[in-house]
Amino acid sequence: MDLRRFLIPAIDISHGRVVRLYKGDFSSVKEYPYEPQEVARIFQEAGFQRLHVVDLDGAEAGKPENLEYIKKIRSVFKGRIEVGGGLRSYSSVKVLFDEGIDYAVIGTLAIKNPDEFERIIGDFPEKIILSIDSRGGKVAVGGWKEASSLTPQELAGKYDHQTIWGYLYTIIERDGSLEGVDVRPYREIKSAVKKPVIASGGVSSVEDVKRLYGLVEGVVVGKAIYEGWIPVEGLKL
Repeated sequence: MDLRRFLIPAIDISHGRVVRLYKGDFSSVKEYPYEPQEVARIFQEAGFQRLHVVDLDGAEAGKPENLEYIKKIRSVFKGRIEVGGGLRSYSSVKVLFDEGIDYAVIGTLAIKNPDEFERIIGDFPEKIILSIDSRGGKVAVGGWKEASSLTPQELAGKYDHQTIWGYLYTIIERDGSLEGVDVRPYREIKSAVKKPVIASGGVSSVEDVKRLYGLVEGVVVGKAIYEGWIPVEGLKL
């Protein structure tokens, strides 16, 4: 297993700083002493192929808030970059692609304004990742603060036949917790869809990553890297 191809390091940005939330709680934030582009450069030098970037301020505001830092990340990281957080309009997505971002991660818009979401899919085929954020078995929207009536499988089923790239499936109850991975939800979603699935939530070790290898197409890891549970050369906290 080549960790650098399967593991997708996360850079969550709030007010220009690299942070991690605990279980999706915006009031429980841990800040790390790095600039976003500095971390991106470290991941580039470590040989990772892909980055997951989240504009947390954008997720709360409903529109991108950290575009200048996303541009800086793009300037130093040569692999693929996926960006999410506050992408709730056609124009906000187009701005990212104009800056050379490879994939847009969109969740709330798919539920609250499916016509706009489908317009985006149509104009940017294979460049949209549908974000499925699960809390208590239901999809959460609006920066994880609102519950919908849909199950993850129901939401995925609406778009599996369309030209999205695939899915980012986050288990909110485990995100940023270092509690370990529950593989069951990923098995369930993989049995319901044909497109690729990226897992997120709870990874605490290389062993967790290995448990997901072969089941999903990638795994997003944040706190386990920043806390040194999965060491990355050059990252010293």
